[in-house]
Amino acid sequence: MKKLITIATCILMGLATNLQAAEPLKILTWKGYAPQELVDKFEKETGTKVELTFTNNEEMIAKLRATRGAGFDLAQPSQDRISSVQAEFNIYQPMDYAKIDSAQIIPSMLAAVQKNTKVGEASYGVPFCYGTDGLVVNTKLAPDAKDYSALLDKAYEGRISYRLKRPTLIALAFAEGDDPFAKYGDATAYKALMDTIADKMIAGKPYVKNYWSNGDALLEMIRSGEVAVAMGWDNGGWKLHAENPDIDFVAPKSGALGWIDTFTIPAKAKNVDGAYKWINFMLRPENAAVFSNQEKYATASKEAGKFLDAEVRDNINRSFTAADIDNIKWYPPVSTEIEQLEGKLLDKVKAAQ
Repeated sequence: MKKLITIATCILMGLATNLQAAEPLKILTWKGYAPQELVDKFEKETGTKVELTFTNNEEMIAKLRATRGAGFDLAQPSQDRISSVQAEFNIYQPMDYAKIDSAQIIPSMLAAVQKNTKVGEASYGVPFCYGTDGLVVNTKLAPDAKDYSALLDKAYEGRISYRLKRPTLIALAFAEGDDPFAKYGDATAYKALMDTIADKMIAGKPYVKNYWSNGDALLEMIRSGEVAVAMGWDNGGWKLHAENPDIDFVAPKSGALGWIDTFTIPAKAKNVDGAYKWINFMLRPENAAVFSNQEKYATASKEAGKFLDAEVRDNINRSFTAADIDNIKWYPPVSTEIEQLEGKLLDKVKAAQ
């Protein structure tokens, strides 16, 4: 009997040693992107311990540059912050899409991330979640505001607000029927396009109530009826809709502007197998919905809508048809030259009388 107990004890001790020796999954991510409920579920399913470090784009890049891609198994930068960093510092490893359950992912979103994270012949990202810039509209006061051109419309004189930032230039260019992103590689062509947009913004300046810089202040102006048409974020419009059904986020006809946060695998990751397991786990519809319900961000998981809370699902479905999602203009990587050009044009608009 004592021998049996001794053997059993040794077996248990061996199992414990193996668990302790198993490689943990070290994730560098944004706060809220790995809900504890899902961490617990993943650890139970896989036996892999998850270690989280919360950060932002700038710190994420700095940490991985400092270690040349070591210290973490998974990182979650925004898709437009990957290719230029990878080309210069080589801190990520190519994504093996054969290990990704791509059937779970919205196809247009996966294609956009593969394109925008490409360096040479390899791509480096998988989409996780997204958000958009578009129109926040009081539909009672501005029933015909369906595209960014409403931001220049005299019909809404004194009730228009937007930021003097690069998304506004880009949005108005798309509303004109052009594709500013396609001109990123030609600074001369890009400047010619944006010169015309800046002139239109100057001409429409008398119609603008103000150029907002504080999101909460913008929501208050829309809430009070001072502003009827604004360029703003989807979650702000949805927040106001919960208070007043006349106010909502509208996906513009020419396409909402979208950011995507991704999954990437650092160059010197130790637990690569665990990283792929986590990616597929987090994009599983029922798991992706846990994240969206908690953080109110839409997910790249194609079937997550079936598991969303009614309010979250209704917000997304109300503002976006499937065609609207496919029409989102995803921010590609931008050069310093283009950003400086945009900054000068925005200064010109601001200074114009």
